Amino acid sequence: MCNNKHLTLSDRINIEKFLNEAYSFKAISREIDHHCTTVAKEVKRHITIRRIGSYGRSFNNCVYRSSCKHSYLCNNPTCRNGNCKFCSKCISVCKDYKEERCPNLLKPPYVCNGCKQLNNCRLEKAFYYANTAHEAYKTLYSQSRTGIAIEEDEVKRLDSFISPLIAKGQSIHHICTTNRDTIMCSEKTIYNYISYNLFTARNIDLPRKVRYRKRKKSNDFFKVDKSCRIGRTYDDFIKYMDDNPDTHVVEMDTVEGVKGGKVLLTLHFRELEFMMAFIRDANTSQSVINIFEDLYWELNPDNFNKLFPIILTDNGSEFSNPSSIEFDKLGNRRTRIFYCNPSAPQQKGAAENNHEMIRRVIPKGHSLDKFTQADITLMMNHINSYARKKLNNQPPYQLFSLLYGNKILEKIGAILIAPNEIILKPELLKK
Repeated sequence: MCNNKHLTLSDRINIEKFLNEAYSFKAISREIDHHCTTVAKEVKRHITIRRIGSYGRSFNNCVYRSSCKHSYLCNNPTCRNGNCKFCSKCISVCKDYKEERCPNLLKPPYVCNGCKQLNNCRLEKAFYYANTAHEAYKTLYSQSRTGIAIEEDEVKRLDSFISPLIAKGQSIHHICTTNRDTIMCSEKTIYNYISYNLFTARNIDLPRKVRYRKRKKSNDFFKVDKSCRIGRTYDDFIKYMDDNPDTHVVEMDTVEGVKGGKVLLTLHFRELEFMMAFIRDANTSQSVINIFEDLYWELNPDNFNKLFPIILTDNGSEFSNPSSIEFDKLGNRRTRIFYCNPSAPQQKGAAENNHEMIRRVIPKGHSLDKFTQADITLMMNHINSYARKKLNNQPPYQLFSLLYGNKILEKIGAILIAPNEIILKPELLKK
């Protein structure tokens, strides 16, 4: 199967050919060596609508066309049809007109290519044309690779931080090097934003800018520490757990609202199903580090080391400075971080599943900007008080309390919600 490959013009010509021969999507997928879902999406995305009749029959998609008794509604004295049931123009002025749509267009293959009733049909038709589809694909492909992929709030955040430093005479290299956990962008990206006039600072404020040659475009995803995975891969995690089987694992992840807005950092205790969540103003490495610094001193180092012996996370750039989390400012180790394999969320599936409860209260695509940490703590209290079948119908709060005690729960603001008072709907955080 040809996965992760764009359809070519030849593929589209074959799709049109097989649709005309009434092949199913599965049959077409076998012929062109692409997944049937790819074929279905391609056809639905590039449907051409045509309001035409058939041989000897004019277009008329009125439900009442067979029994219509109207004549000359189009007010055209030269109309040769007379009777409106044979006319394609009267439907635009007839007060009794009611559209009829072919029910076959609501199910695969969603088009009229290969339809046996095509020569007798007077309804609106849908076709898949290979050349038209390929031209639309090329246009979309070009447009998707132009412009700047960044939200307005993120532009404002970067501008408020970077432009004042440029005004002080600092170079982009210096700014990015000394503030990499806050900026979370490469130098080239910052130069591009300035060139597109997204910042208050302009090219004229960068005296050496005109001396730089064009560099080859890099598609590397920004990492604070590009060697962060060395010694911290999922295989290293498995080996460590084999040597230390009784070690508790905490799964770390990010929950986004709207791109460029506030995000959540979640810390999920795998065996207890207990989850902490902390709101951050931006999805940066520094914001993650700040939360761990606060937890380290709030809980005290001994409790922190007991709670977070192992942290398993994904490969997000916000987690790409692990040494700043693993060690305190005096160089004392406080935890160990390991990374899942790329595109393998199932390796920290417990956290992913628990995020579904967060999405009951804050649906996907909703902004987190209006929420405070108090709101998030309230939501997590309701989630952690929810009984789980896996825990012998006990809430995660109770098991966490038995293992670590109530003092730690008090320090993170966790309280037990009565079973009948638990709310897991957006109404919980409505203000």
